[in-house]
Amino acid sequence: MLKTILSQVKEYKLPSILTPLCMLAEVVVEMIIPLLMASIIDKGVTAGDIGHIKTTGCWMLLLAVLGLIFGLLGAKFGAQASAGLAKNLRQAMFERVQTYSFSNIDHFSTAGLITRLTTDVTNVQNAYMMILRMCTRAPTTLLVAMVLSFTINARLASVYLVAVVVLGVLLFLIMSRTTKHFKQVFQKYDALNASVQENITGIRVVKAFVRERHETGKFHAASQNIYSKFLSAEKILSWVSPLMNFTVYASILVISWLGANMIVSSTLTTGELMNLLTYCMNILMSLMMLSMIFVMVTMSVASVERISQVLQEEPDLVNPENPVHDIADGSVEFRHVDFAYKKDADKPVLRDINLSIRSGETIGIIGGTGSAKTSLVNLISRLYDVTAGQVLVGGRDVREYDMESLRNQVSVVLQKNVLFSGTILDNLRWGDENATLEECQRACRLACADEFIEKMPNGYDTYIEQGGTNVSGGQRQRLCIARALLKKPKVLILDDSTSAVDTATDARIRQAFAQEIPDTTKFIIAQRVSSVAGADRILVLDDGAISGFDTHEKLLETNEIYREVYESQTSGNGDFDEGSDN
Repeated sequence: MLKTILSQVKEYKLPSILTPLCMLAEVVVEMIIPLLMASIIDKGVTAGDIGHIKTTGCWMLLLAVLGLIFGLLGAKFGAQASAGLAKNLRQAMFERVQTYSFSNIDHFSTAGLITRLTTDVTNVQNAYMMILRMCTRAPTTLLVAMVLSFTINARLASVYLVAVVVLGVLLFLIMSRTTKHFKQVFQKYDALNASVQENITGIRVVKAFVRERHETGKFHAASQNIYSKFLSAEKILSWVSPLMNFTVYASILVISWLGANMIVSSTLTTGELMNLLTYCMNILMSLMMLSMIFVMVTMSVASVERISQVLQEEPDLVNPENPVHDIADGSVEFRHVDFAYKKDADKPVLRDINLSIRSGETIGIIGGTGSAKTSLVNLISRLYDVTAGQVLVGGRDVREYDMESLRNQVSVVLQKNVLFSGTILDNLRWGDENATLEECQRACRLACADEFIEKMPNGYDTYIEQGGTNVSGGQRQRLCIARALLKKPKVLILDDSTSAVDTATDARIRQAFAQEIPDTTKFIIAQRVSSVAGADRILVLDDGAISGFDTHEKLLETNEIYREVYESQTSGNGDFDEGSDN
């Protein structure tokens, strides 16, 4: 887990090395200054030697400047290393997510991934900065100050040793109790982000149904959970400061009392006592720093685990060793295909699917909600792999192809149409980044999108808001179809992607497909019989199995499910789902 995180230091190794070196140099300088101070008191002030005071004072000033320089350099290099690590972690996580299959993405919620890319990475960044600087400075200061203290007077230095041991044990007990609370906090962050994301995405629905108060309550509950967990952790951590202060002042009192008696008995000089008190503060401040490090590291451990989960998640779908890049044609074949989203599922989503579809055919797919229509077409572009059997495109198993080449030739317009912020042309060129304006216009004509684009003030340069919120559902669907057509695919899959389009426009789109892309194999998933009636053949799915596969006319004669759907829609008595339940 730690190795996974540190592997992202990469080009920031040098600042990661220079930071602790600068911290070590700063500690050395700070440890020498109390020795010079003791010399000024014992050999300068007591003896009345002004020359010694001036000379030693100049050395102290020089060392103070050096300490300042080393401290600034340590801060600079530490910031470079920690910010660089955070940048690389975000980049690595984002790139990793891009390699995930749909099943990998199902392991993480969208809000969970966002939390990992933001809050968790920030925690690791802060912890790394703390470790490079404080984790070098604090133990070194403690060790050097302890050694020098024992060199001056072992009896008084033993007071530090006792204080360090007692305080160390108490800090360990406190930190061990807070770890579990911090682990739970970041799980609660996922719920908070999910609430925010869902609310902002669906803000129009929230306002339409006057659910602002309900959504505010949900957010308050998620925020309250985080507050409660942090409060539990902070209640435990609140003991750290009082314990530190008590130990510091108790040590100073004991050393001052014992040191004063030693000065009276001439076994200790005033300068040595001042030296010991300075080292006392150094030792105890080092312990304070270590306690801060423990807090930060404790918080970041949970974040490190969550980031590592994303980086170590192995994509379920990978290219074969020698992938095929060329797809002969748009023929599609299913051979005894079973499919389940989870390997341990009690019942497969698709069962023993056998289909043979010629290149250039138009295939309609119809079925009730949950009949696995989308699951079926997802297998063609290898968004998921079959559990059993084979799916062939162009006469070869889809697992033999290079996935990028396959998906460039099997274009899918999914149920949830997504447009991205940018102009209409920017969105269209997701299909082909090198497409000319003329090619984009042709694709839009085929998708019947040109009619509304030309009415917009800026035409194809009209800016689309994130998610396509400034265009209607039907317009969004047609833009997504045009985008898919620009890929010039051998197989085109429309997954219920004309549901928001009126029947006349739907008919024109299907007619344009038949005339302009006759060699492209077309799969049209629809709830309306009118959308698939003109297809070469129609596949009727029922609970993951094939109920019928034939022309519109023959299915009316032979397939009861299809006939009920047709009658319910043509008689005006309801939609598909109502008809299929009768």
